[in-house]
Amino acid sequence: MPRTGRLARLGQPLTFALERLATRLTHITQGTRRHRVRLAWRDSRSEPDGARRAVAELVRDEDVRMVVTMDGTRTLPAVADACEVLSIPCLSTVFPWQAYVSGRGTEPARPFRWTYHFAWGLDDMAAVFAEMWERVGPGRTVGCLWNDGPQGQSLRHPRHGFAPVAAARGHTLVDPGGYREPAACFERHVRRFKEAGAEVVTSAATVEDLALFQRQAREAGLRPRLITCSRWLTFPRENAATDGLSNTRVATLVYWTPRHPFHCSLDGTTASALAGDYQRTTGRPWPQPLGPAHALVEIAAHALATAADPTDRPAIAAALGRTRLPTIAGLVDFTCGPTPNVALLPLAGGQWRPGRGRRQELALVTTSRLPRLSPDAELTVGLPGP
Repeated sequence: MPRTGRLARLGQPLTFALERLATRLTHITQGTRRHRVRLAWRDSRSEPDGARRAVAELVRDEDVRMVVTMDGTRTLPAVADACEVLSIPCLSTVFPWQAYVSGRGTEPARPFRWTYHFAWGLDDMAAVFAEMWERVGPGRTVGCLWNDGPQGQSLRHPRHGFAPVAAARGHTLVDPGGYREPAACFERHVRRFKEAGAEVVTSAATVEDLALFQRQAREAGLRPRLITCSRWLTFPRENAATDGLSNTRVATLVYWTPRHPFHCSLDGTTASALAGDYQRTTGRPWPQPLGPAHALVEIAAHALATAADPTDRPAIAAALGRTRLPTIAGLVDFTCGPTPNVALLPLAGGQWRPGRGRRQELALVTTSRLPRLSPDAELTVGLPGP
């Protein structure tokens, strides 16, 4: 997990989940046999090389039988690849599955042997965003504010990215090309979006880069009626009153909230109780990755308990492959995924609204893929015109 570096916020939910469940994971019982369980962690330092070193240390120093991870777009694949090379069962989450598969140089016809992943697809992201674009009106022209890194490359992929979903729903994407993070200027993007008449902008930018774009867009007279943004905008904004987006209509992906109607497979804790426990213990708002992080540990425990031999790595990998488990993040089913070694989590759409104090609160605005969860607000969009 990333404990230090730019992705450290992503490591906090997994740290919390491991600490919370540690006392329940001291042993695995199979019939009359009891196997001791030991948890060990290493810091990826938010870098691919650090992630690879972390896996190597866990194998060399701890003799691990299984690895769980939740990391960034470069570090998570580095962990999974290292586990594949070293023949270690690995479970990961919070990363679009197409990027997880194709980004690691393989195809569905050549599945991984040791590595498993549960999350959502790029097509799922595009469908949720398109549903919100259509609240602005049918057949929108959508400006794409995508970087030149792995996120942008995945989103603009001609088969797996946003284009097929957008075209099928009558939307036109305008992509001026990638930008390097952190961005210094968005003049080219603003000009192209104005020329195309884009009323909607979609992105995977950092909060800082999105605020820079919004400031430069306003100066040039471009006022998008809606911005949809994934990645860091799914997290609580720490300085919402001063981050440059406080008056911006920003919608995002929602993959877990305290309102989700799920509970922990190990102790029955509800999503609401888990979020409350996190806030009381850490003093921080609950983050969306908390649910999948907790589910990582639940699934790992389930795989050990159901493996033919919980000390045997091939047996653990086989147990992961046949897992179908209701977790606090939802049903995780590796027996019917969109591709081998992958299970899906459903997505909803949300929008950040002013909350108590300086904090923003995430309101659910579209839940068509989660019928057991109802929206709690209408999507707010800007007025047409300059």
